[in-house]
Amino acid sequence: MRFITALLCLLLPTISAFAVSLPPVIGNHMVLQRDLPVPIWGWGEKGEKITVTFAGQSKSATVGKNGKWMLKLDKLKANAKPSNLTVKGNNEIKLENILVGEVWICSGQSNMEWKVAQCANGKEEIAAANHPAIRLFDVPGHTVHPLPQDKGKGEWKVCSPSTIASFSATGYYFGRRLHKELNIPIGLVGSNWGGTRIEPWTTLDGFKSVPELSEQAKSVAAYTADKKVGGASPSAIYNSMVHPLTPYAMRGAIWYQGESNGAEGITYYQKKHALVKGWRKAFQNPNLGFYWVQLCNFRKPGTIPGGGDGWAKIREAQTQALDLKHTGMAVIIDLADAHNPNDIHPKNKQDVGGRLAQWALHQTYDKKNMVPSGPLYSGHKIKGNQIHLSFKNVGKGLMVGKKEKLEPTKEIKDGTLKHFSIAGADKKWHWAEAKIVSGQVVLSSKEVKTPVAARYAFTMNPADANLYNKEGLPAGPFRTDDW
Repeated sequence: MRFITALLCLLLPTISAFAVSLPPVIGNHMVLQRDLPVPIWGWGEKGEKITVTFAGQSKSATVGKNGKWMLKLDKLKANAKPSNLTVKGNNEIKLENILVGEVWICSGQSNMEWKVAQCANGKEEIAAANHPAIRLFDVPGHTVHPLPQDKGKGEWKVCSPSTIASFSATGYYFGRRLHKELNIPIGLVGSNWGGTRIEPWTTLDGFKSVPELSEQAKSVAAYTADKKVGGASPSAIYNSMVHPLTPYAMRGAIWYQGESNGAEGITYYQKKHALVKGWRKAFQNPNLGFYWVQLCNFRKPGTIPGGGDGWAKIREAQTQALDLKHTGMAVIIDLADAHNPNDIHPKNKQDVGGRLAQWALHQTYDKKNMVPSGPLYSGHKIKGNQIHLSFKNVGKGLMVGKKEKLEPTKEIKDGTLKHFSIAGADKKWHWAEAKIVSGQVVLSSKEVKTPVAARYAFTMNPADANLYNKEGLPAGPFRTDDW
């Protein structure tokens, strides 16, 4: 008897070591993505048969030599009724309270990390956050690694006043609007780190996809397990805080970052391409929606007609990156606190999340009757001493507007358009007289007899910029020149 007991004691660690296990992102209370194949994966004993049962499906896989297994559930229909998922091998795991709906990752630096409790009307928003069909998964801490990691940390939680306070405000308001408009479960995965650049969030494959970033690709490819990396090292945050989530089935990503790359222009455009392409490959979804926030107005208002200072060029790069398919950009140059323009964290995250959701609803969820954003420059013609500017996303029409805090944008009847400038061949900029005429903006200036170029809100803080569409969404900054 003692011999048998001793033998069992020796065997138990071995049995435990080969127990079937799952990554934290596959757990109780999760939301599984509808209408896409759903990867389920984990670890076990080599050769072990693993069977996953969910929603009338039963799929099997065999653990490989590396101790890993993966299978894919067939496309699922949205379901707000909680269900169980069973994983069975040498042992059995039963996951409870599972919903099927839409899943999004919410990532970036501090403005995405900024919590509901820290933002406008925080107490009221927390008290009202009873949304059992919204589920939250927050990657804890700030961690890095030189190589992609399989096992991360975190757990799914049901959205409630007791769980929402520390979650991303932008992410929550984005998900809440989707939930309200689509009336299906929403899963939100937060992975954020304040003060970080875009490079550490980018995959090796992403760097490889952009020829101009070949040096970063070579650097990351040379990493070894003992390479010392930090929060600014290319791919280091992705490896530790995003890769463990892959290839969890997701509809898309929202991204609020750029302040730490604020001195860049075209190089940020290249890095945005690398980020998006790399994540799409990592999540095994070439159509992964990707919606980002253009940087807010910041610091003292710009008073020079030509502008070009501060974040003007990175905002331009963020706009140019819209050439990537299935992407969109929330313009928020009207959301900074007018009384505290030096606050890099605008407290109104309700409109930030809402404007991101506007893009997703229009483009990802095919609500074509909904304009995706405010007016975006699309072209111009020079007619005598005037420049006629054309825009897309005009919606119900252009207007002079004013946005204050959380209030809806108000149309200013007979208002004057501001922060447009105009230049001739001498490249000297002058403030322009701007008028809305037949769905266009017409510019002129007594100082410029023969104009060749125009700019709008092309400065660090275009505080008085006031072109909107009648849906209340602000026009994006732009320039027609490349001087």
